[in-house]
Amino acid sequence: MHVLHVVGARPNFMKVAPVHAAFRGRPGVRQTLVHTGQHYDANLSDIFFEQLQIPRPDVSLEVGSGSHAVQTAEIMIRFEKTILERKPDLVLVYGDVNSTVAATLVCAKLGTKIAHVEAGLRSFDRTMPEEINRLVTDQLADMLLIPSEEAEENLLREGVARGKIHFVGNVMIDTLRTLLPQARMPEIPGLGDKFALVTLHRPSNVDEPETLQRILETLTTISESLQIVFPVHPRTKARIESLGFHFENSNRIFTIPPTGYLECLALQQRAVVVVTDSGGLQEETTALGVPCLTVRENTERPITVTHGTNTLVGTDMKLLLKEVGKIQAGRGKGGRIPPLWDGCASERIADVILHPQIIPLRKVA
Repeated sequence: MHVLHVVGARPNFMKVAPVHAAFRGRPGVRQTLVHTGQHYDANLSDIFFEQLQIPRPDVSLEVGSGSHAVQTAEIMIRFEKTILERKPDLVLVYGDVNSTVAATLVCAKLGTKIAHVEAGLRSFDRTMPEEINRLVTDQLADMLLIPSEEAEENLLREGVARGKIHFVGNVMIDTLRTLLPQARMPEIPGLGDKFALVTLHRPSNVDEPETLQRILETLTTISESLQIVFPVHPRTKARIESLGFHFENSNRIFTIPPTGYLECLALQQRAVVVVTDSGGLQEETTALGVPCLTVRENTERPITVTHGTNTLVGTDMKLLLKEVGKIQAGRGKGGRIPPLWDGCASERIADVILHPQIIPLRKVA
């Protein structure tokens, strides 16, 4: 069987790594790795291939940045040629980025089978481009590989045939468990033992000047009692600069470039609290047992709230301050590990794809 993987952005890399490794140990499998180049900054791409021990891509489409329409269209144009040349038996797409939906559209039109890793997640907010990508991808995919049980309910509600849905668990946790022993703190002179980790990149937070201003002012307040490490995404950096904002407590807020995966894991593991709008960090903090405050009104990963350590604070900065205070006082939210977040999801994916006739359709032991 010829399996072709499509990745394009930072969240994809943590998901493809264990799946690619699982297939390497299976006889009769040939793999092709396609990198669309949706993220092309070295800190957001190259370093992840190195740290996650992913082979260099067999095909690099080098699409680069652009509007959602331009980027999606350019990926489709270039990816179609790859499919026609490589002729895979199955294409694996990951997550909810533009590369995911673009590759899915191409495969659906060419009659190439598609499996979607991390299917069925829903925020129910169609103002988020990622939600549109999820909805389209899941309607077109032949196999829906879901990370948590509520994803099945979402898909069935949308009319997806039950036989296409496979509960395999969360591949992000496979990567976390494998690489956690190698996690290493970045060198940050002056950083103490107690700090908050902050990441922001969602358009709803960083593209609205008033919202971003309020968030930054609140971080300044938090820094009075708790140091902050803030790896600044390139888009976020540009928006902060356009505001002309400067942190008053610069000796308490450490703004650093985007980190590699191993550094990000170490920062999460040692943080008192993580303040983020990232879907991946919501999952990783739940796996690590670290309190997470998500600066969003909704989440496509509700299991991190119902089972895990995640709390949605939206853009209510008074609530954010209150929740940080509770965590500092030792009254933060506890949590438990969701079902099948056990480090074996990638092996279950390989089993489902290679032996569908002998693997139960819904629950994979």
